[in-house]
This record gives sequence, structure tokens and C-alpha cells, in this order.
Amino acid sequence: MKVAILAGGVGSRLSEETVVRPKPMVEIGERPILWHIMKHYAHFGHQHFVIAAGYKGDFIKRWMLQYSALTSDLTVTTRDGRVQAHAGGSEGREIEDWTVDIVDTGERTNTGGRIKRLRDWVGDETFLLTWGDGVSNVDIDRLVEFHRAHGKLATMTAVRPPARFGHLVLDGVRVSEFSEKPQAGEGWINGAFFVLEPGIFDYIEGDNTQWEHEPMEQLAKDGELMAYLHEDFWQCMDTLRDKHLLEDMWASGDAPWKTWK
Repeated sequence: MKVAILAGGVGSRLSEETVVRPKPMVEIGERPILWHIMKHYAHFGHQHFVIAAGYKGDFIKRWMLQYSALTSDLTVTTRDGRVQAHAGGSEGREIEDWTVDIVDTGERTNTGGRIKRLRDWVGDETFLLTWGDGVSNVDIDRLVEFHRAHGKLATMTAVRPPARFGHLVLDGVRVSEFSEKPQAGEGWINGAFFVLEPGIFDYIEGDNTQWEHEPMEQLAKDGELMAYLHEDFWQCMDTLRDKHLLEDMWASGDAPWKTWK
């Protein structure tokens, strides 16, 4: 099953990083967050990616062109310039067996427009979709199974958002409980990690359409949008604070989204 990843937005709330690179190329543990997302999907056997590029999309293209060379041991034959990549090395790395389509969907195209521009690339089959700036340990196998069972056009992974600020419990003016990064006790939000049927393209008018507005709203009205409830880890990287949080998790060895070995 092909995996579409929206990676073309400006990422203005993370401007400290995105002024020089697209947000999916911002690094967590010396690897772009895009790599972390792709590794998660590949862990479940989905290794054909269709990346919707836009803002500074050349960074993504260069990274993919150089990926094998940068992550492998190399043999270079200087006489004719032949290069052979080898798995292994000091870290026991493996060379990923991925197929990656990088599609220029325009710098100013909205999310719905980017999805529609991928129509010919994903074909007439069920496909997966997510954003290029969020990680999760959602079980993709169970997500797809859930989607197959209900038979509707679209499945959205619903998550409980992590609070952005410390959570207080007050007894008058005395703080009786404080948690720095609690998980919200109620309410669900769109966590992306969609499973979609080709019929969803008919809900998208054009480049200016925002996927989260008219298409999803109409899918819901038509009874074609279902929610897969994910109670476990999910985290987007909207701000520098989010980036530092993910970096700290990765550095500590406790990164819940690291589902691969």
C-alpha cells in the first residue's frame, strides 16, 4: 500500500528551523523527522512513499538522492566513477528498500490541493496518508484492518492531544497537583495517519482546498469518515518546544514512535 506524505508547507510556527529547510527535514537525533515517519511505516511493510513536496522541496530531493551514499559504507571506483553501497558498518546499518516518488505540488498549494495532485501517483487503490511533521506509535496493521472492516471512504486516526503547558490542580490558590506534560483527559483531535479510498479525490475541488475543511466536513456529513481511536503516543512538531521534546525523548532512548529495531 502506498504512503502519501504531505511535506510541502512552510511551517511558519517553527521558523527558527524552517527559514532554511522544509519542516519535514528538521532533524530529530540527526535524522529528518520525515525519516522517522517513513521508518515507522516501513516497519509495517509499507515501503512505497509518495511525498508531496512544495516549499524548499529541493532539500527533500537532494536528501533522497544522497540517502544511500550517506547511510552506507561505500566502494568508489575512481577510474569510471562507479559507486557501490554496502550495508553494515560500525552501527550495523541496513540499506532501506524503499521506493520514493517526490512530487512537486507547488509552494502555495493547500493541503487538499496537494492530496489531489497525488491522484495519478497513488492510483486507484486504497492508500495511506499522513503529515510530514508528526510521529506516533499507531499500529498501522490494526488501522488498516479497521478501515477495511467499516467499508467507508476515509479513516482518520483520532488522538488525545498532549497539553502544551503544565497542568494545574488547585485547592483555592494552593497548587495541589502539577504535571509538566500531561495527556489531555478528554477530547479527540485529528492525528492524521489516514487510510483513504480513491473516492476521496472527488471531494477536493482544487489547489486552494484545505483538506481539513470542506472535504473532511463533507465526508463526515455523508457518513464516509470514520475515526480510529489511538490512546497511545502521538506528537506533532509545530514549535521549537515540540522539537526539543522529541529530541530529548530520542536522546534518552525512550522514543515511543521508534517501532523498528
